[in-house]
Amino acid sequence: MAAPAPPAPPAPPGGARADRRVRFGHVLSAEWTKIRTVKSTFWTLLAGAVVLIGFSALWALAFSASFDDMSEHDRATFTPMLPTQVAFYFGMVVFGALGVLVITSEHATGMIRTALTAVPRRAHYLAAKTAVLGAVVLLVGIAVSFACFFVSQGILASKDLDGSLGDPGMARSVVGGGVYLALIAVLALGVGTLLRHTAGSVVAVFVLMFVLGIVGGFLPGAWGEKVNKVLPSNAGNAILSPVRRSDQLAPWTGLGLFALYTLAVLAAALALFERRDA
Repeated sequence: MAAPAPPAPPAPPGGARADRRVRFGHVLSAEWTKIRTVKSTFWTLLAGAVVLIGFSALWALAFSASFDDMSEHDRATFTPMLPTQVAFYFGMVVFGALGVLVITSEHATGMIRTALTAVPRRAHYLAAKTAVLGAVVLLVGIAVSFACFFVSQGILASKDLDGSLGDPGMARSVVGGGVYLALIAVLALGVGTLLRHTAGSVVAVFVLMFVLGIVGGFLPGAWGEKVNKVLPSNAGNAILSPVRRSDQLAPWTGLGLFALYTLAVLAAALALFERRDA
């Protein structure tokens, strides 16, 4: 006669689902591990820093050399942040590429399926990825923004065009630059989530953040000036101006509008991410 089977162990509170429950903190930890161990993160951040600091220095040299030949209007509207402000138009595409790669690289390798098996709640997965990416780029972006400022001011000092962090609006501009870069990366993450293809997403970010700003400058008449102010890159770039310029929105208004653009892209990305297969 066979021995009776041993009694089954008591079920944990909440059933088997409790064993499979993943806390949001765990997802954050996993995303932090991924972003800091992938080599492309380091190299993309380094490339963005080099581009921004290098172009800030180049434009500071250009403004220093040509300042005496500028028109009265251009000299009157010049600010010590202008070299960095121009440099951001080039560097922001690199930080956008980082935001794209954070999500599209997982689609390219198939890792996204493994990730979503471990984290079935897609909203938590995308929120954790967004939070980690935003925090990393914010910290790096602020450091890079300060480096751009000090490098460019050292060059502008040769013509007494430099400023200091104590000048009105200057500290806000420098710190705001880091916030702007973080928003760019998060917006690019949303674009990458929507398109799921690295090359296509990078091109889309390039058009959105760089090409549209150039096209906006050619729009005619008063309506063209109004539209140009609210284009994504022009709106966000306003935070880099120590004082409000006539061709831009107020600094915080512009950054706020860019944040709304970012939220809209993320909302669309989440809605589509929830509906389609990995």
